[in-house]
Amino acid sequence: MPERLVVVGGNAGAMGAASQAKRLRPELEVVAFERGSRTSYAACGIPFFVGHEIDSLDRLVARSPEEHRERGIDARLRHEVIGIDLVARRIVARDLDAGREVEVGFDELVIGTGARALRPPLPGIDLPFVRGVATLDDAAALLREAERVRCDRLVVVGGGYIGLEMVEAFKRWGAEATVLDSAPQVMRTLDADVAQLVADAMKKLSIEVRLDVEVTGFEPGQVLTAEGSVGADLVVLGLGVTPNSELARDAGIELGARNAVKVDDHQRTSAAGVWSAGDCCDSFHRVTKQRVHIALGTVANRQARVAGINIGGGDASFPGVIGTAVTRVCGTEIGRTGLNEVEANEAGIDSRSACIESTTRASYYPGAAPITVKMLVEDSTGRVIGGQIVGGAGSAKRIDTIAAAIWNEMTAEEVVNLDLSYAPPFSPVWDPVQTAARKLV
Repeated sequence: MPERLVVVGGNAGAMGAASQAKRLRPELEVVAFERGSRTSYAACGIPFFVGHEIDSLDRLVARSPEEHRERGIDARLRHEVIGIDLVARRIVARDLDAGREVEVGFDELVIGTGARALRPPLPGIDLPFVRGVATLDDAAALLREAERVRCDRLVVVGGGYIGLEMVEAFKRWGAEATVLDSAPQVMRTLDADVAQLVADAMKKLSIEVRLDVEVTGFEPGQVLTAEGSVGADLVVLGLGVTPNSELARDAGIELGARNAVKVDDHQRTSAAGVWSAGDCCDSFHRVTKQRVHIALGTVANRQARVAGINIGGGDASFPGVIGTAVTRVCGTEIGRTGLNEVEANEAGIDSRSACIESTTRASYYPGAAPITVKMLVEDSTGRVIGGQIVGGAGSAKRIDTIAAAIWNEMTAEEVVNLDLSYAPPFSPVWDPVQTAARKLV
């Protein structure tokens, strides 16, 4: 009999690994279990569906269950894996529609259970107008609720990526939006001075930003805080995510950073023949040299490729992460990579920074938008270790230049000397990233 690979999860980490392994080993029997109703979808596109920039959730699906089956992967939807027996080499899954349990043996196993939105145990958090958004099923439920209540007042709890993107989505509806955050700034992955630029841009667009506010609970139509209640037709939780690692933990598999599944550079877990990829597992940070949990689609897809190559008989390793991410809120683009000043200090790295203001195009060219670039270097070596960007259209993707510099352990001097492109419609003669590097030098 052919060897069987069982995959737990139906999105990037799990199905990416399964597809890669099946390509390399066509004889491999692959069975995938997904508790939701879709496979291989772009969760990052959810805010743009909610904001009606994308007209159908189906457009976010990269590969349907039928397409996986055509490629030899037995994709079983609405099946929740509830147990892993490492000794007997089998999983137990519950068929959510039929209401029965099934057992399937495995030779190799991929855990790609992803992450879920944080839901603190606050009074009223299970009310129907309080929503977290991590899957396409979550998105469909959110949109149904928003349409049912004809949402005019949105409250977002948490000022991170998903929260700000949801603010933009509902501003497109014409809704009033309020962001509540217990921290003194929005976007905690940014330094406070850069985060203030984001908050200022939001306030100019009549988005209310309330910081240092602790949410204490929810009542119908109200968000309760220590400073009084805030009216809301709909609440979106933007408090971040936590890895779905309980299934692995209960099977005796070792956990790592932030209770994510611990993996090595080949995506192997502590159990023989068991692999993990995506938002449920941890990663190696190339700057701090520590294990971290970073839930990003880019990371999940790269980890899945590595796991799939290794299951397929190859030899691949995952070199790590630096936390590069971009987002947008109502025309203001935001990018970050590497470490911010707080993270550098926590990692014991002495750093210095430079922050500059420039324009996305030559200043005289129509459409030139303001851009602020902050760059961090290790003080003793000048090695670039972090960067943050806030600005108008054409700003955010410049973070990739800084990411490439960090990845290759370049100094600020080397960034200054990069042979970057120039034409007035695209950049000043000195790109803003190089201007920040020049200031550091």
